[in-house]
Amino acid sequence: MRIMRVEKTLVSTNRIDGFGHRPLLVVQDKPGGTRSVAVDAVGCIPGDWVICVGSSAARDAAGAKDFPSDLTIVGIIDHWNPEAI
Repeated sequence: MRIMRVEKTLVSTNRIDGFGHRPLLVVQDKPGGTRSVAVDAVGCIPGDWVICVGSSAARDAAGAKDFPSDLTIVGIIDHWNPEAI
């Protein structure tokens, strides 16, 4: 699992059928870090700190073992201070 911050919504109207209508979000593990695209399984908004899972756990969390995702948001963190580490 990884802690990441939601940066913004990613709009993609032309997708493969397997994606369905799941929301896609741009996430980063730290400011200025590498951006990744995650499937939103819980209803996040930009600015939220979230818990993400990858690999086969991402596909399961998104709904099915054959779902085309390698990063899925599975939780919204209530309180997180990244500088406190």
